[in-house]
Formats: sequence, structure tokens, C-alpha cells
Amino acid sequence: MPGRLCRTTSTCGPAPVCSPSPQSVKKLLTGYVVNFNRRHQRYGDLLQNRYKSIVCEDDPYLLELTRYIHVNPVRGGVVRGLAALTTYTRAGHAALMGGVPRAWQDTDAILAHFGTTRREAVRRYEAFVREGMAQGRRPDLVGGGLIRSLGGWSQVLPLRRRGVTVVSDERVLGSGAFIEHLRAEAAHQERATLRLARKVVPLATVERILCARDGVAVADLHAGLRSRRVVHVRRLFCQVAVRGMGHSGAAVARFLGVTPSAVNRLVASEELPQTEKYLNGLSSLRYTPSRGNSACA
Repeated sequence: MPGRLCRTTSTCGPAPVCSPSPQSVKKLLTGYVVNFNRRHQRYGDLLQNRYKSIVCEDDPYLLELTRYIHVNPVRGGVVRGLAALTTYTRAGHAALMGGVPRAWQDTDAILAHFGTTRREAVRRYEAFVREGMAQGRRPDLVGGGLIRSLGGWSQVLPLRRRGVTVVSDERVLGSGAFIEHLRAEAAHQERATLRLARKVVPLATVERILCARDGVAVADLHAGLRSRRVVHVRRLFCQVAVRGMGHSGAAVARFLGVTPSAVNRLVASEELPQTEKYLNGLSSLRYTPSRGNSACA
């Protein structure tokens, strides 16, 4: 759509295949702006109101949302009819129908809901999309959380008259149980973060413990050595310090004498299995501030 990009992204895959939405969207927007500015010989910012995201429950909301996104070009008058949409390269529908090869789009994740063979799945998916063409605009997929998840005001008002309350959140497209699960998970993560924030261990202490247990000299960690053991401990140190203890990537970069981007790459890489073990051990230590090595949030 002109001036707007809609996409559905799964964040449940193993790292680093799937990254959180803010990081992936930042990369997408940055790449687009850089290329646009280069083509048009301009400088500076390009986009406003960067992005808005909602969490979508897989079943039954994912298919409805996918259909709504894919037929947007038809509703907006960009293409005429379903036949033209099959070859329209700027929508995901063409890849699902097999009209446009697109390696980065996971078509199987959607088609698996429609049949066991690709031919059968494509046929049923096309019928599903054709059925949705007549529905017009779907405010239940773009409105507030309760209205969106229950399917519009026509579904909300009868429940209110009967005194039925449903858990809702404007950031989520899903059932009340799904929203409660997300809230409980977020609360657990917040409690863990606050617990660690009260027991932030200085970077020098984290480094000393990790190096001693893995048989690496502290000086080697700062010397930029590329031996397998040193690289492993450096990556483990960054993940424990940033992910677990709450130190900023910039603070860890200054401590190691490397660039913040190098630290961020190590932190964003697949979590090492030893990370949780070291965090459990470090969380029992009390915070003892040392000069020149304050905890950074």
C-alpha cells in the first residue's frame, strides 16, 4: 500500500532467526531510508509515526488478520480484483499462490492451515480470501483491544448487557485467556528484572567469575584475542551482563574496549546454555559498588 507497510511476523522461532519486533522493524526502516535517500540524492529522516504493532494469537485470529492484510491493495483500489492480486508483487498473497517466488516469506506457516498438500492448501486458501473480499473493511481487526478480539461491537454489547466481563488489551488480538497468559509472562519477566536490578553485580566481578570458571585470563578478554575459548567467554560475558544483569551495551563495550555494535551482536546471538546457570549463581551475590564500575541500567 502507498505510504504504509503491513506485515505479519512470527517471533516464536529460535534466535537469531526471529528477533523481537523493535529490532527487526528498525533494520527494515533503516534499510529503506538509506536506499530511498541514495536513489533520490537526499539526506535526513524520511518516516513519521514509525510503526504500531499488535500481538496476534495464532488460532483463530492469525488467518483472519493475514487475509485482511493481503487484500488491502484491492480494498484500497491499488489492484483490481483477486486475479490481479495473484501477480501483485507488493503483497504476500502472490507468494502464497505461487505466482511470485519469495524465499524470505514463510508460506507454509499459513498454507498448513488449509490442507496437507500444497495444491489443496492453495485452492482452499484462495477460496478463503475470495470469501473475505466481500466483507469490506474490518474494524474488529484494527480497532481497540476488546472490540477487535471479540469481533466488533455487535459481539461486545450483548456480553455487557448480560454482565459478562472479558479480559482485553488494545495491544493484543486474541482471547481473554491468551491476554492473561501474556500479562502473566510479562509480570514474571518484570519481577525477574527488578530482582536482578536490586542485586546488580559489577562488571569486574562478573568477568572475574566467568574467566576463572572457564580458564581464561582476564587480560585476554580485553586483548581482542580470537581463540575459541576467549570468544566463547566474551560472548557469555556480554549475554550475562546485558540480558541478565541489566548493564547497558554501551557500558559493557567501554569495559571491554570494543564497539557497542560488537557487544550488541553478541547479546543478540543465540543464548548460550550456560547463561542461565551463571545468572543463578550471580544473583546470590550482593551489590558491592566499586569505583569506575557503576551499574548501568
